[in-house]
Amino acid sequence: HAWLRRGLFYSHREFDFILDLYEKKKPFYLYTGRGPSSASLHMGHLIPFMFTQYLQEVFNVPLVIQLTDDEKFFWKDKSLSEYHRLAFENAKDIIAVGFDVTKTFIFTDLDYIKYLYPNVCKIQKCVTGNTINGIFGFGLEAHCGKFSYPAIQAAPSFSNCFPHIFGSRVDVPCLIPCAIDQDPYFRMTRDVAPRLGYLKPALIHSKFFPALQGATSKMSSSNQNSAIFLTDTPKQIKDKVNKYAFSGGGETLEEHKKNGGNPEIDVPYQWLRYFLDDDERLKQIHDDYKSGNLLTGEIKKILIETITPLVLRHQKLRAAVTDEVVNAFCSMRKIRF
Repeated sequence: HAWLRRGLFYSHREFDFILDLYEKKKPFYLYTGRGPSSASLHMGHLIPFMFTQYLQEVFNVPLVIQLTDDEKFFWKDKSLSEYHRLAFENAKDIIAVGFDVTKTFIFTDLDYIKYLYPNVCKIQKCVTGNTINGIFGFGLEAHCGKFSYPAIQAAPSFSNCFPHIFGSRVDVPCLIPCAIDQDPYFRMTRDVAPRLGYLKPALIHSKFFPALQGATSKMSSSNQNSAIFLTDTPKQIKDKVNKYAFSGGGETLEEHKKNGGNPEIDVPYQWLRYFLDDDERLKQIHDDYKSGNLLTGEIKKILIETITPLVLRHQKLRAAVTDEVVNAFCSMRKIRF
């Protein structure tokens, strides 16, 4: 995959163990998730799901997707029922990525908690408040929901949380593709697993996908100009890239042609590393921009031409995801593995 070649998924915990299982035709499953904070996902949200879809296709294994409506309620200001509704909406965007309905189970914590809860309890008993505070830095003024939540994200790492798929088996490990900021949850999980007689989850991490304003800022659903959203029109995409995408180019045309641009901090180039498939063309863009032959306006134009069809394609696929399709993905059913 291009993202592996380009070092965008760049670190792991025991991914080699999963590859050995695959070679030996031993079972494992994929686990990833999403915190439903807004009705529309942005392009950064797609990265772990696109890579997970690739892994599902390559390995042909079951996948479980956790929608953490409870987590968002603990951290944000909307009602619990609103985060539950947003989870259902986000599921449509996730399904549009192309997951196999015969091998994918999507669940919200509010709906599925009774199947997670036995393991949640066991995990919580193994992890002290000091440990949680040391990992996440919540502080003692935080409400207890924040302290209790990490065990809920940890639980799907263990196969007996899914009796309709794995029965009571505890010997089916999982691989978790996720952004690097999720690693603390699963370091905790990996510490707890042997004490419960479970297998440690394996992980593969992606780098942070930069906001339009650059690596020092953060994509946020509350700042419409920090990201390209999957609901944006071609005009919005063009305007956002041209106006807000941080440039690594020279201050003036003369300076840019003389000294060249810096692709390492240039957001259009960094985004092209994710969305432009052609390795040779990407290298040419890198070299031309660094030498000053390719101008800031030109590299922005290349990015606009690259991502606009992707967003429009996603919108078309999402429009085809009905409530019935979502219900099919969320129904508890036997999945062959």
